[in-house]
Amino acid sequence: MARTEVTTHGRNWVRLDNASNIFLAARSEIDPKVFRLSAEMSDDVDPALLQRALDHTYDRYPLYHAVLRRGIFWYYLQDSDLRPEVALDDQYTCAPLYQVDRKNLLFRVVYFQRRIVLEVFHALSDGTGALWFLTDLLVAYAQLRMSGELPATDDTLPPHELSTDSFAEYFFTPAAPLAREVVEEPSPRTPWTQIHHPRGTRSADGRTRAVELTMPASEVLALAKAEGVSLTSYLIALFFESIRAGGLGRARTLTASVPVNLRQFFPSTSARNFFATVRVQHAYTDGETELGEVCRDIETQLRAKATQAAMERKVRRLIRFERNPALRIFPRPLKDVILSLINWGNSRGLTVAISNMGRVVFPEQAEAQVKRLLLHIAPARPQFCAVSQNGMLTVCFTSPFVETDHVREYARLLTGRGVDLMVAATRVTESEIAEVTNAAM
Repeated sequence: MARTEVTTHGRNWVRLDNASNIFLAARSEIDPKVFRLSAEMSDDVDPALLQRALDHTYDRYPLYHAVLRRGIFWYYLQDSDLRPEVALDDQYTCAPLYQVDRKNLLFRVVYFQRRIVLEVFHALSDGTGALWFLTDLLVAYAQLRMSGELPATDDTLPPHELSTDSFAEYFFTPAAPLAREVVEEPSPRTPWTQIHHPRGTRSADGRTRAVELTMPASEVLALAKAEGVSLTSYLIALFFESIRAGGLGRARTLTASVPVNLRQFFPSTSARNFFATVRVQHAYTDGETELGEVCRDIETQLRAKATQAAMERKVRRLIRFERNPALRIFPRPLKDVILSLINWGNSRGLTVAISNMGRVVFPEQAEAQVKRLLLHIAPARPQFCAVSQNGMLTVCFTSPFVETDHVREYARLLTGRGVDLMVAATRVTESEIAEVTNAAM
């Protein structure tokens, strides 16, 4: 059954879903659990038109009206009368959105030159839900640019409500028996496996280092097809190879966390979080140099783990833990400690994280004006996010470290295979920021 929206003191509220609670417990100054979707337009952004488009889109997303509140036993989302305002993108990327005990919206829309940017606190929505919001925003903005009129509202489409929780709808029931051939997902490591963890230098103020690689999607797809694997497996294998080039030492096993959109298995229209993650790994041996072997190892693991049956088993296990009667009576601060310890334990088994949103096609009005789409996330560890649109694939690397050796090696691996690349990077060190400041004076 779906979780019910509750009204108290004139405000609707709903408990956080299964995936969101961990974001509250695991967030930090280095990792504020914020992600960014950016659309690069064909012309400089008109902030007045963008504000009109945002006002129009915001009314279709009651979920995005929510603020985050803390109760004795849980966090919850509560609706508000706040209205978002478009602003110039003058903060560092993925700056914190949630502030304890402050009633502020959990997303922001900013712009800079030709870019329209949506940043979202991950406890509110996932990448798919945010893409729906950004798509509607871009359609409204593009329509205003073309005709000066907002698009007509389709009343046949349901608004993205505050109350819809797909985890509760699809998994808060007694677990259905699964086929015998579906076995428990194997652990990606044994107690004696040494997982490689990249190290580096953090920036003085903890800001994220972001590097964007843009390339023709067809060229990289052809490379993946030549190895007989998916684009996701190929990109992960390249990431592992770029990390390995910097030296692994005694820890020769690399692991990656990969999110799986559950909407491909369960027909949800909720813009709230509805995903689970799987882990893949590769243990390097002395003298191993074949990228294809790494690709196929990862592909085999993803095919086995990213199935409906495997995802259902994993999510039901998480739901049972969340609804354990003993845990439910614990006060929220103690639950935060427990979840943060679980997150710490899981993080010990991870080298990197990746996310591939796949190919995005906007409605005709927006597709003609959007030249490039980008996604990246504030990182607890080195990671990348990939998305393709308008024939271009962007792979955005983020890291809590200022060093970019692994990105340089990743680019070298691609260009060495004939891929044409464009590279852009944020400035995070004091000397880099000072260089920009002095140039502007």
